[in-house]
Amino acid sequence: MTQDTSALFQPLTIRKTTFKNRFCVGPLTIPTVFGSFGEFSPDGLDYFEARARGGFGLIFTGAMHPDALVDPVHPLDHKRPMKAPGAFKRSAVDLLERMDAYGARMIPQVSMGYGRNSPGCLCPSEIPYYHDPSRLAPALTRDQIRTKIDQMIDTAAFLKGCGFPGIEVHAMHWGYLLDQFAMAYMNHRTDEYGGDLENRLRCAREIVEGVKAVCGADFIVSMRLALKSYIKGYNTPSLHGEEEVGRTLEEGLTIAQRLEAYGYDCLSVDFGQYDSFYYAAPPCYMEKGRIVDLAARAKEAVAIPILCGGRMNDPDIAAKAVAEGKIDGVVLGRASLADPDFPRKVEMGCAEDIRPCIGCNQGCIGALKLGRRTGCAVNPRAGREHTFGLTPALKKRTVLVAGGGVAGMEAARTAAKRGHTVTLYEGSGRLGGSLIPAGAHDFKKELNELNDWYQKELEKEGVTVHLNAPLTAEEIKAQKPDAVVLALGAVPAVPSVPGIDGANVIDCVTALTQAPHVGQTVAVIGGGLVGCETALGYAQEGKTVTIVEALPDILSAGLPVPESNEQMLRDLLAEAGVAIRTGCRLAKVEAGAVTVTSEPGEETIPADTVVLSVGFRPRPSLAADLAGSGIEVYQVGDGGKVGSVMTAIDTAYTVARSL
Repeated sequence: MTQDTSALFQPLTIRKTTFKNRFCVGPLTIPTVFGSFGEFSPDGLDYFEARARGGFGLIFTGAMHPDALVDPVHPLDHKRPMKAPGAFKRSAVDLLERMDAYGARMIPQVSMGYGRNSPGCLCPSEIPYYHDPSRLAPALTRDQIRTKIDQMIDTAAFLKGCGFPGIEVHAMHWGYLLDQFAMAYMNHRTDEYGGDLENRLRCAREIVEGVKAVCGADFIVSMRLALKSYIKGYNTPSLHGEEEVGRTLEEGLTIAQRLEAYGYDCLSVDFGQYDSFYYAAPPCYMEKGRIVDLAARAKEAVAIPILCGGRMNDPDIAAKAVAEGKIDGVVLGRASLADPDFPRKVEMGCAEDIRPCIGCNQGCIGALKLGRRTGCAVNPRAGREHTFGLTPALKKRTVLVAGGGVAGMEAARTAAKRGHTVTLYEGSGRLGGSLIPAGAHDFKKELNELNDWYQKELEKEGVTVHLNAPLTAEEIKAQKPDAVVLALGAVPAVPSVPGIDGANVIDCVTALTQAPHVGQTVAVIGGGLVGCETALGYAQEGKTVTIVEALPDILSAGLPVPESNEQMLRDLLAEAGVAIRTGCRLAKVEAGAVTVTSEPGEETIPADTVVLSVGFRPRPSLAADLAGSGIEVYQVGDGGKVGSVMTAIDTAYTVARSL
């Protein structure tokens, strides 16, 4: 951290409400924070309190929904504050008391609807659903639109009665319903809610005017606004914003000015929509702070505060943008999941202690879209602070951790935090395991930051670390620990084909960690996530790269790749000119070429260097050899089942929190 961060800790006033600093928790969809009746759950109360305690001045909830009188189909139907108003109000009063204790304020998001983003929901016009473009979404009638607007106003009045100082309208971003109304590309209506821009913004205007009439002028109404769509068409993103058919920046700035004129008190700006999801939920491949210049244009266009989100999790970038008057506040969604103490650590001058968001999208938006538990890949407590936290161990024990990859470091850290005496043994000369090769890419440097963070944590918690110290079962038995956690990791798989042991063949880990000489033409065997990222790295260096994948498509083997990451990676591979051969199996390696077989027959592909990325297999386990020794034995991370950073951390935390 090199930038003076004092600007981030100046108060911010919106209408007559003053927020203690410029840090905002972004609105996130985390089902566990709400109970079955729409109230804040015990996990939700602790989740939001943790971020208030961590120093955030303003906390937005994820989108809540009015009563389902018009749009009955919502994937998260329980997020309705008026479903059981008494239960919600009691939980809200409890939550706001906790917020007050830390000087934090909370503003709930209220949604007019998902529109084409959710199958079954209604839209401004008959347009294709995002996930199933073969189906057209039914259009809302005029009466249904007015009912929805009335519901938004009623919900705002109820939330004011609960003690909230305002609401944020969800949302003219990500291609949600209000976004669809505002875009000529998606709104083909001929009544007063379609046509020119003024009509397309009528819903937004009637919402804020109605809320102000009922709740008063000083009740804050914010709008989440995407300044640019980055789409070429339905389900077609635009990598650099060319051929825009959605919202241009110029139109976005005009919309910002009109929203201010209608009575909106604040704009929380970002970019993108589901069709360009790598802008909406930027993955690691997108540079941090890319939104700042767009947000600065909005700041110039309006007088109301501009909050800014979208890969803003660099304290220097955030502080500089606020200090220069480009934005008024920074909105951290995924970063607040990874580390709820982000502002506190910046304020203390300890930014290096922030647990980094790695831009993987696996635990948050990726898990949500797959129907899995939503949380954070690097913070296994996120979203379940109440039910899955740590307690001091009643009996202090000696714990031996074998393996210093991310799983081993998480197990050691967690066990030590509970009060156990922990010793970690790593066979190589470095801690980090798979984080080391994965972090070799320029576009995944956050993994190096995560590795550094873990090593600081081990030192802080007093974990004894031995490097260059591989262990046998007999050596473990001789130490007589109470428990041993095996986190031995995995090694690259190697196919059995002629020429595989040639001098021009390297595995992906060697390629990324030992920087061997790589020729101008490269064949990457395996089109999973690791193979595609390896291919992209070489292509960006100017090499001619071909991916050879046995399956019908790349990025289809192993754990599902989150949508925004996959979408952007595919576009980056295409831009970099990477050739892709799917449905092809490696048959033979020769000097200067590989032979692959497919349904049409054999093909020879030039390759000075062949990089193997056909998956991983767990290292041999020591568990069987430790049986009967009187030592509790657990296996975590890839040593048990090959997965990802998220699964490695989660399994390690799950085991260590109960030792």
